[in-house]
Amino acid sequence: MIADPAPVPTVEGFFDAATHTVTYLVADPATGAAAVIDPVLDFDAASGRTSTGSLEQVLARIAERGLTLERVLETHAHADHLTGADEIRRRTGAPIGIGSRITEVQKVFGVLFEAHDVTADGVVFDSLYADGARFTLGSLPVEVIHTPGHTPACVSYVIGDAAFVGDTLFMPDYGTARCDFPGGDARTLYRSIQRILALPPGTRLFVGHDYLPEGRADYRWETTVAAEAADNIHIGGGRSEDAFVALREARDATLKVPALILPSLQINIRAGALPPPEPSGKRFLKLPLNAI
Repeated sequence: MIADPAPVPTVEGFFDAATHTVTYLVADPATGAAAVIDPVLDFDAASGRTSTGSLEQVLARIAERGLTLERVLETHAHADHLTGADEIRRRTGAPIGIGSRITEVQKVFGVLFEAHDVTADGVVFDSLYADGARFTLGSLPVEVIHTPGHTPACVSYVIGDAAFVGDTLFMPDYGTARCDFPGGDARTLYRSIQRILALPPGTRLFVGHDYLPEGRADYRWETTVAAEAADNIHIGGGRSEDAFVALREARDATLKVPALILPSLQINIRAGALPPPEPSGKRFLKLPLNAI
């Protein structure tokens, strides 16, 4: 018997050039139910100002298409941009979901920033997804796969024939995620990627970022399981686990700390909410010295 084909969601990517992040608007053609994955809150580090230009584009598109926003989904607590999840929730009421191991990230960075309002229980998020969790987006089936390695809390969302893999994989000519953040591990990442590559070969994969490798001039964020398995420069062609770990760890040793890691994580462990105000009414980000 031939299995029924996977349902096909519509997917639109919104590329943020400042952080090389892709936010996705995923919708069920049958019902108009939609989710936003990895939204960006714009942040100017020099002035300390936040703004919502990136979010406005996505929300305007939802309104233009007459979609019903049901969920905001985070693939992990990002270290390179501030999430716009809480801003969307405040405007629309859409609940925020993230992998259940976010509590581990909250514990580490809540201590680092002495963020006394952050409890390491994930309650600032509306849904904490266990590995294998299932729900629906309209008529579309959604499965959550824990894919740690970049961070302990990373998840991928399989929605119909599409999978949203966050920072676990990038385009085949760019490779894979770094593993040198707290709780990251190259061997764990290798095994997580194998779970993604076990999906049907034609599964569409949507990556969380794109950076231009040498020889490419256009930004891209959609690939397939088959293309990654064959051509990914870090893990394609059947590279062994030990060979991958050696390659990944050697590359990580050359990488700089992300420019926005300190502001991003303070916001992202709060699901995108700003730190609580001081008695003056002002809100502050902390810059722990010599701590990373």
